[in-house]
Amino acid sequence: MFKITAYGVRPTEVDYFNKLNTYDFDLNLIPAMLVHENVETAKGSDAVLLRGTCVGDRENLTKFKEWGINYVFTRTVGFDHVDLEAAKELNIKAARVPGYSPYAVAELAMTLGMTLFRSVGPAMANTHAGNFKVLDPYFSKEIHSSTVGIIGCGRIGAAEAELYSGMGAKVIGYDSHTNDPKVKNGINLVSLAELLKEADIISLHVPFVPGDTENLIDEAELEQMKDDAILINTARAQVVNMEAVTKALQAHKIGGYGTDVVVDEGAIFGNEFANLADLPNQDVTELMNNYPNVIITPHIGSFTEPALEDMISVSYKNFQDTLDNGTCANELV
Repeated sequence: MFKITAYGVRPTEVDYFNKLNTYDFDLNLIPAMLVHENVETAKGSDAVLLRGTCVGDRENLTKFKEWGINYVFTRTVGFDHVDLEAAKELNIKAARVPGYSPYAVAELAMTLGMTLFRSVGPAMANTHAGNFKVLDPYFSKEIHSSTVGIIGCGRIGAAEAELYSGMGAKVIGYDSHTNDPKVKNGINLVSLAELLKEADIISLHVPFVPGDTENLIDEAELEQMKDDAILINTARAQVVNMEAVTKALQAHKIGGYGTDVVVDEGAIFGNEFANLADLPNQDVTELMNNYPNVIITPHIGSFTEPALEDMISVSYKNFQDTLDNGTCANELV
């Protein structure tokens, strides 16, 4: 029987892994993310299934190969956590899930955007502290007469655009990877400069590509935004310069920042800290200190039932297709 060790399987997800196991794989479900210290839990397996914050580096891949593991797949869209060069050298097959329910991330992005747009964070912080006054900073525009800018107009960006359009907002987009400079997935495209200038809420849905989308939003881009604009990042932490965002918040150059991703996620998400000073990354600590104009969620964008079922089902099919045909449609190596 083909044995798969899956890492980062939350208790809520166990039943879904079992229910969707129509190929009758032998499953070894590990709650923890894969790191160097727990890599031996994969011994005796034929394959490994990772999630986004797992460590799929050369060191772990080399050990997998030594133990006869020739398949290291990820159940995520992003795959920067897997060393594809090492996998190729070691003759390890790698594959991903190219997409899942786009509304999972889109709904969270919109929720973060609207929470900051309507100053719900500051209002909640104050009322929970006993202050029920209606303060001037709560004064807000209305979304139906505002502009939302979507950077990255693929399936997720298009889903969020649909949600905001349904509330009457004007939606504009920017996408560097399109054959049509005017429209993509029903979103009217403009230049990045125009989007930064016009949008009241800016939402990021681009992959992290070193040297391309790395620090896509930096000091220069933040300077072009409205002083009360809301920036939302449910993509990858590296597409935003967090130090620059912190400075912009402190200088009141933007209205707020909502994110589902941070740097050093493997060392932060999944852990509980006694206080913010214990966080292992100073940039994240500084950003958190700007609450309530900053909302950080622990990478829960894809943590919905439809998205989970898509991830697991496609991952299982990736394994079965590779076993049957030597390859699958979503192969990376």
